[in-house]
Amino acid sequence: MATLKQIRQRIRTSKNIQQITRAMKLVAAARLTKAKTRVEEARPYSEKMREFMGSIGGAGELPPHPLLERRPVKKTLLLLVTADRGLAGSYNTNLLRRAGDWLKAQDGPTALFCVGKKGSQFFSKRGYEVLGQHSVPTAGAGLDDALHVTNQVRQLFESGEVDAIYVCYAKFFSPIRQVPQIVQLLPIEPPKSDEPSERIQSKEYVFEPEPGQLLSLLLPKYLLTVVFQALLESSASEHGARMTAMTSATDNAGKMIGNLTLTANRVRQAGITKEILEIVGGAEALKG
Repeated sequence: MATLKQIRQRIRTSKNIQQITRAMKLVAAARLTKAKTRVEEARPYSEKMREFMGSIGGAGELPPHPLLERRPVKKTLLLLVTADRGLAGSYNTNLLRRAGDWLKAQDGPTALFCVGKKGSQFFSKRGYEVLGQHSVPTAGAGLDDALHVTNQVRQLFESGEVDAIYVCYAKFFSPIRQVPQIVQLLPIEPPKSDEPSERIQSKEYVFEPEPGQLLSLLLPKYLLTVVFQALLESSASEHGARMTAMTSATDNAGKMIGNLTLTANRVRQAGITKEILEIVGGAEALKG
């Protein structure tokens, strides 16, 4: 059994850990509030862009564009968005497992472009080809990060190094629920509309400016919107998962401190009782 000194040392250690996890929880909660606001503000624009792309897709045959080019898939790229740091519960683990299962299911060669160090470290050690890596600031992804990532993966696609690109990220629902998702990034396919196909085909479209010029403006912006939305969702998911994990760790540290304090009191009481018995026994021996 541990001595009273050892138990008190464990109590001090647990209190130090509790202070750290409580501070991390408060920081994550503050960052989550900001990240959640950014996600909620960006979603209407992203949804309206998807709706507009769906309408454009119903306009019949579109002019050729590099981002719409469909070719035989010889190599597939997965844009994986993870965190730079751990201590976020199962956030990174769920993303890595989802990405790993998807990569194993692909028939041809695959490669990765990782946003966040966790994905790059995990898959590079397992022999996967990592074509690039980008770190996101701890405060959250910005438009500059989305522009950099978008330009990198777009160059890989347009150069023909890869023939299809998918993005894997965690969609934010709540601090305790983040769902890993994989969606196609390139070639761009207009989202399917909920309207009946007969109604879509009956619509007539007048393009101003002409379709080729319109696509040259619209498609890169749509690609940037999808990537930026994925980064925002991932930032909110990471902070939510970290806040939840640190809350649980703080509560567990409190329970451990309580149990150790109770044990220390019992050991101290047992030591006092033993000393009293020794004194009484010594007094009785002197009387005898």
